[in-house]
Amino acid sequence: MKYSFLLFLLLGTVSLHAQWKMKVQVKDDDTHKGIDNVTITANHVLLAYTDSAGIAVLQMKQPQALTFLRINYKAKTVNVSAKDTLLLVELEPEAEALEEVTVVASTRNNEKIENSPIKIEVLGKEEMSEEAGIKPGNIASILGDVSGVQIQQSSAVSGNSNVRIQGLDGRYTQILRDGMPLYDGFSGGFGILTIPPLDLQQIELLKGSSSTLYGGGAIGGMINLISKKPSFKQEADVLLNVTTLNEFNVNAYVAKRNKKAGYNLFSGYTRQGARDVDGDGLSDLPDANSFVVHPKVFYYPSERTTLSLGYTGTFDNRKGGDMEVLKGFADNTHQYFEKNVTARHTGEFLLEHYYPHDAKLSVKGSVSDFSRNTHTNMYRVDGRQTSYYGEVSLYQPFGTSNLVAGVNVAGDAYRTSFPDTAYLRGFSNFTAGVFAQFSWHITEETILESGLRADHHNDYGTFVLPRVAFFHRFSEHWATRLGFGMGYKTPNPLAPQNIDYSVLDLMGLNRFVKPEQSYGYNAEVNYKKEWSARRKLFINQAFFLTQVDKPVVFQENAAGKVDLINAGKPVSSKGFDTYVKANVDGWELYVGYTFTDVKRKYLPDSSFMPLTPKHRFAFVVVKELGETWRFGLEGSLTGRQFRYDGTTTPSYFFSAVMIQRNFGKHFSLVLNCENVLDYRMSREEKIFTGPITNPSFKPLWAPIDGRVANLSLRWKL
Repeated sequence: MKYSFLLFLLLGTVSLHAQWKMKVQVKDDDTHKGIDNVTITANHVLLAYTDSAGIAVLQMKQPQALTFLRINYKAKTVNVSAKDTLLLVELEPEAEALEEVTVVASTRNNEKIENSPIKIEVLGKEEMSEEAGIKPGNIASILGDVSGVQIQQSSAVSGNSNVRIQGLDGRYTQILRDGMPLYDGFSGGFGILTIPPLDLQQIELLKGSSSTLYGGGAIGGMINLISKKPSFKQEADVLLNVTTLNEFNVNAYVAKRNKKAGYNLFSGYTRQGARDVDGDGLSDLPDANSFVVHPKVFYYPSERTTLSLGYTGTFDNRKGGDMEVLKGFADNTHQYFEKNVTARHTGEFLLEHYYPHDAKLSVKGSVSDFSRNTHTNMYRVDGRQTSYYGEVSLYQPFGTSNLVAGVNVAGDAYRTSFPDTAYLRGFSNFTAGVFAQFSWHITEETILESGLRADHHNDYGTFVLPRVAFFHRFSEHWATRLGFGMGYKTPNPLAPQNIDYSVLDLMGLNRFVKPEQSYGYNAEVNYKKEWSARRKLFINQAFFLTQVDKPVVFQENAAGKVDLINAGKPVSSKGFDTYVKANVDGWELYVGYTFTDVKRKYLPDSSFMPLTPKHRFAFVVVKELGETWRFGLEGSLTGRQFRYDGTTTPSYFFSAVMIQRNFGKHFSLVLNCENVLDYRMSREEKIFTGPITNPSFKPLWAPIDGRVANLSLRWKL
């Protein structure tokens, strides 16, 4: 009995020594203030987040190395021992925040942006938070602020828009949600107009061919929308917004997790009243109601495994046209309208498991159902598309190098449910693919990355897509990137265009139309200089060239019907992108210029690309005064564009101003004004021809909604 008691006491003592509590406080090494929301990990396993005072309490089992991560700060790793019960960590601010972000979602190679062979730009948590107060309804505005990205409004009646990168059509931009395609073909309708920024952790943009990991459609570039994940502290974020153009928004986000389970929930509603800004009798902003709900649950069966299940429902109802009809006073003269009712239901799952030595298995999938019912005073057409995606991939490091490999399947099926007389009754796609990407760290300063993808399409056969990217850092200040990649795009009459075509005007696919194939090249030089934590400079000079062979052309016949054909010669897009970022004593400055030269070589007499400015200049100036006030000014000069008839538009200047007032840590008020100079296309020409009973709208090359101011109130826990 005596020896049993001694054994029990000894085991208890060992148990006490094997586990202990340690308090950690993380501070800014410049201001010495606590830093909230710092991620603390050990061997890529999440341990905790710091609270508003920068404090976290860890339950330690053994001595190990802790890594501290936070956007806007340099990462830091600290070794702890069993003797440590209080740990003070100071993080160094990093003004060039985007360069220091480790992006896993789009490149999957765990490289920091600064050292990634693939050029990637991130609109992070801070940008999403700012945009939520400025334009809470959707992400169209913030995407349009990125150099080389153009938001093309394709319909004056519904407001539908698509995203164009490096001057190429919207169908060459691949839009993903958490690495899964949801906004392609028919399901791309009103896509970016129904995604609120408050629902996103960040947006990742890859310009140029990015087809190795996600499929052949990313010819012009890829946009990956990354959802938020819950933290150990309770989160709550509620935002109310009103505008001078009859728009009202209310968005809310709540989230929390514990050791075994977690959740997040976003819900948002937007109400837009119809407005005739130019007084021509037709709406420039439709009467619209949009509702989004996005619940997600997380399960953590172990420290190395995460399983999440989510649902997204997006419901949009918008009606535009003759203002008298919208008011309910239709007669023989006032009868024109267009009403679009859309519904999107998406289910998703993700399983992630870490193995020893940082290997990672990912299994994910989604199923989405999208319907769009269009009613006008002349016709009605209803369509539905079901899309699905599934993927299994493995990330495996080898010393300083790493390999990503996997398989995926993707498909969609479209049908016109009404009317029976539609020429385009339906079609489907199914693609199975395998991919691999190897990142070879030749030296600490040099990385060579190669990728290969093979896709098999049920109708168009097999496509093999190689890609190679190279990064080299010459010195502390200078670095360069080079890259080449191939892509393809199968014919799709419902792919986003500069003009919204009615489904009733689209002909069915014919067997003679072949897929498009692309070849993309990029090169860039970076320079950065740091004088102090508050004085930094970053300059990027990038060049790009993309050629699309056998481009699919939408051809309208004498009866007004639209058919698809392959052009005999390619489309080429070339140019360069220059931007400068500076941080000087609390002032943030961004200046960018993009030159884009796009040619349709199959049209020797009019090879220009319509509605594509060759020159675009933009700037942003932001000043913070302590933790209370924030001021912003931005502007962009869009150069002349060719209309479809070969005439040119005037260049125009767009400007915006913003002021933000914070009331403590939980409340903020934002007053913002967009298009301060009130520039509109209607100031130069009428946006439609023909009688108001049956108007024909011109392709849009400038804003039509004019000046708008908004006031938003935000409460954040």
